[in-house]
Amino acid sequence: MAIQWFPGHMHLTRKAIGERIKDIDVVIELLDARLPGSSANPLLAELTGHKPALKVLNKQDLADPARTTAWLAWYNARPETSAIALDASDTAPARRLIDACRQLAPNRRGLSRPMRVLICGIPNVGKSTLINTMSAKRQAKTGDEAGITKQEQRIVLDDDFYLWDTPGMLWPRIIVPESGYRLAASGAVGRNAYDEEEVALEMLAYLKHNYAALLDARYRLGLDAAALAGVHDDELLALIARKRGAVMSGGRLNLQKAAEIVLTDLRSAAIGRVTLESVQDYEAWLAAAQVQEQARAQRKAEQRKRNERRARNAPRDEA
Repeated sequence: MAIQWFPGHMHLTRKAIGERIKDIDVVIELLDARLPGSSANPLLAELTGHKPALKVLNKQDLADPARTTAWLAWYNARPETSAIALDASDTAPARRLIDACRQLAPNRRGLSRPMRVLICGIPNVGKSTLINTMSAKRQAKTGDEAGITKQEQRIVLDDDFYLWDTPGMLWPRIIVPESGYRLAASGAVGRNAYDEEEVALEMLAYLKHNYAALLDARYRLGLDAAALAGVHDDELLALIARKRGAVMSGGRLNLQKAAEIVLTDLRSAAIGRVTLESVQDYEAWLAAAQVQEQARAQRKAEQRKRNERRARNAPRDEA
């Protein structure tokens, strides 16, 4: 699904990160543990270069523990990268970030060489909640809505540990369609940027094959995994609408309301602890998207050449 949601403050954030990064020792990227690949910003990798990176899989209490373990191993295998998982509302794990950053940049210590850390992430990933937990007071605005933080903030966590918070930032063009659906489902983009029914159908298609028991238990469908896998996605949403009383006058099903129920239950973990992509899923999606991008780039190049030939061969007006 194509996502077109890049508000003006995200352009400013991109510029601010580019200017700030030269003075930064470690970059923390907060990821959503339910979509650890799709919530990683490729634009951030371009902006931060080869700075040591700490990948934090936030909201681990909402995610599938086995898949979180696999994703941590995947990120920890990367050079100059560390990865940990935590729940931003838990004080003890949040303090682990300071120690993890010091391990990545051991020479940055003391007032003469303070640790300078930039924390980034997509909108609504829990960054402000984490910062407030780490600093033991409310320094950053929080809310269950994309785009709460609007400007860069400098926060002192220790005498020699400075943290720069940046607004949540997506990237202008999401090339992996499956990532677009998952970002929408997580609440990372504004509601006006996607169709909720379309996103709910995509999530149900994934859940029925990967978390059938949880889906059946939540909506009391009375279907085992094999039966659920055979239900068409549209029929499944309609069944949930009936089970949850999303019915309008004349007995018509309110599929929009049913879609909202599914997405709300997914975000709150009412369905259960689910992760919407495995390492293998994401690698396959990304590889397919890169092939499509290469073909797209080739078509654009060929079209540009054709346009140039037409321009050269076009008859010139006589003076």
